[in-house]
Formats: sequence, structure tokens, C-alpha cells
Amino acid sequence: MTRSRITVVLSQSSSKHPVKRGLEESIAAAMIMEPGVDMSVVPHLYDLDADHTGRLFLESVSGDMVVLSWLFPRAAFWLLDRDGIRGQFGETQIKPPDLDDDEDAEEPEPPKGIGVTGDIPDRHIYCLNLNDANKHDVFVEEIRRIAVECLQRREAKQAEAARNNPTMVQLGLPTLAAVESNGAPHFTPEQLLTAPGRRWYPVIDYSRCTNCLECLDFCLFGVYGVDGHEHILVENQDSCKKGCPACSRVCPEQAIMFPDFKTPAIAGAPVGAIGALKIDLTKLFGGETKDALAQAVLERDTELVRDGRNAVGMSIGIPKRQPDRNEGPKDDLDKLVDDLESLGL
Repeated sequence: MTRSRITVVLSQSSSKHPVKRGLEESIAAAMIMEPGVDMSVVPHLYDLDADHTGRLFLESVSGDMVVLSWLFPRAAFWLLDRDGIRGQFGETQIKPPDLDDDEDAEEPEPPKGIGVTGDIPDRHIYCLNLNDANKHDVFVEEIRRIAVECLQRREAKQAEAARNNPTMVQLGLPTLAAVESNGAPHFTPEQLLTAPGRRWYPVIDYSRCTNCLECLDFCLFGVYGVDGHEHILVENQDSCKKGCPACSRVCPEQAIMFPDFKTPAIAGAPVGAIGALKIDLTKLFGGETKDALAQAVLERDTELVRDGRNAVGMSIGIPKRQPDRNEGPKDDLDKLVDDLESLGL
């Protein structure tokens, strides 16, 4: 594998649904013989631990990469980033079906988060959501488009380097075979597809995270911590309570994702597509609680009791969100309530 080729990685669904498996197999079969492409298949991204061969393979890829998974692109990209698999966010031209004709979808907000620390490699990572189409050729054509885009970008950089260093002569370059043998480690398909255990932990979108630390204050299970720059991070992911998304509900910037959660807003859907009127109305009508904060408190208390601890309700971790707090901008739930009140509902 070299930086002159593009690596395509297909992350299998954690389920064995025949329709999903069929789509995965069709894409893999089409890409295996595609020129200029290295094709690999790994288990579900979210479940890969640090020692899994699928994770080690992803860490070994140095060039541009396309990752196909059953996750929202935002969730997949930041999931890879938290695992140290970094790059520039590659834009895809595949639109989710529910956004194709949605004129009310909001324009994406400009990045306002704290960003990540450390160097970002000079390569692009494109994350494609396999839920966005049911025909494999949609993804095959997009991968081909991305491959051309990456090739053009590399050629432009090489031309720029040649202009800046016109007299540079490189001697004794290694052969392709030497690059291949000394590059990424080789794993057999059986090694790559060894089934990992199921996992549950939050993923932070640092393009949105403002480091308010509300998640650190709210979570009482030791999941969050801060790094040497005092930036929030997921420090003890295995301390997270399976199925509990409470910290995501209290995040004012929708920067915390649980990629396997059933609600799009928590699973990492594009933030511009989550308008005020697209909030799950069951939280207002017939739901167990009437707002996201109360739901989060209930979820946290449930896990505390399961741990043999006392429920704490609204008394801990939410000083910035007390009911009598008047200052601060309204969130999506506040706007939704205002809209409904204006309609006389």
C-alpha cells in the first residue's frame, strides 16, 4: 500500500442482516479489481479495541482513505480521530435520502469548536454512510470520483513542489516492492474480520466542542477527563454505562455522539439537518419526560441506582442549566416549545 493509491475500508454492520451483508459484499466485490484502490474489510468500527487487527490496519494507512460504515459520516470521522486515525475531513457528494428534497434543512454552521491538538496528517479521510443508498453502484461511483479527486490533489502538490524545488534530484528511490514490503503490516482476511466484543462509549466532535466541560460535571461514572491542554476527552471509555446517552443530551453544542444510538441527533446526524421541528416529539407528547435535560437526569439516576448508589436528580452537575436560569441562548428544545406555543398547541 502506498500513498499513490487510495485505501477503501468497508466496516461491516454488527448485525448479520442479509440486506446489509448483500450490500457490503457487492461493494467489496466491485472494488477488489478497481485500479488504484486497495480494498479491505473490517468489523464494526465502533467495536474495534486498540489491539484488534482491524484497528492496527487502519492505523497503518498513511494515504487518503475512504471508510464505508453504517454510521453517520460525522460520527465515523471523529471515531477514527479518537483512535489516532487522523486526516482532513473529506466531503462526499452522496446525500442522505431524507435530505435530497428538504428545502428546510439548515446550512451547516462554520466550525466553532476547540479543534484537536497535535498534527493532522496531510491526507483526507472520506466517510460514507451505507444507510444513504441501497444500491452498491452509488458507492462505487462515489469512490471512483473520490479517487480522481485525490489523484488530482496529489498531482497539484507534486507540481507545486517541483516549482519550488526545480533542481532537486532524488536518487536511489526504493522500488514499489520495497515500499510494499516495508510499509503497512499484512493481515489476512481472517485476522481482520475477527469478531470484536460489543462496546459503548461517547465520541466527541471537536469541531463543535467548545470545552464547556458540562459533560465532565454531569457524568458521575469517571468517563471524562482533561488532557494537558485542559481539553475535554473520553478518558475511561469502558466506565460508560451501556445504552446510556445522557451526557449527549446535556451537551449544548451536540458535540457528543453515541454512534450506535437509534436517535439520529445523538448518533451523529449532520447538525444542520437537526432543526428545531425535527426533535423527537415523543419527548414532549407521551414520553416519559418532557425535555432532554430531564430525560438525561432520569437516565443518569437509573445507572447510579444500578451501581448501588443514590440518585442525585437535578442537584449535581447541571448548575448552568437550572430551571431559574434566564441568561444564555435558547437551545433547540427551547425553540421547539416556543414554536408550539405560538401555534396554540
